[in-house]
Amino acid sequence: KPCPLCDEAKEILEPYKKRFILQEVDITLPENLAWYDKYKYDIPVFHLNGKFLMKHQVDIEKFEDQLMKLELQND
Repeated sequence: KPCPLCDEAKEILEPYKKRFILQEVDITLPENLAWYDKYKYDIPVFHLNGKFLMKHQVDIEKFEDQLMKLELQND
């Protein structure tokens, strides 16, 4: 379904797309009921490497900081 908040977030994250894999989850699908119950009022929600990072909008400073820390760990 259209999600302007999600589209805005994807646009902000576009310059970083070569540094991480964006996995979109449609929480309205039956198999994602647990995510729906948890986040139905908080979209978009961002996890990085399986851990909650932020919700509602991209905090680019937080994202850059956590992405850099993750990259340094993997070097």
